[in-house]
Amino acid sequence: MKIIVDTSKCVGAGQCVLTEPALFDQSKDDGTIVVLNETPEGELVEKAREAVHVCPSQAISLEE
Repeated sequence: MKIIVDTSKCVGAGQCVLTEPALFDQSKDDGTIVVLNETPEGELVEKAREAVHVCPSQAISLEE
């Protein structure tokens, strides 16, 4: 699995960070998504899927 993000869609809501801070952060410049771990394993796989579903701008997708 690989996390794919489209920063042009990101609105900086921070739902991904709240879902899993081990996978996501926000840019200090504009608040857009920063991926900390593009290839999650184990329990983080489910957290990545959850982040996809809670992202209000649909900026996160998964390549499985």
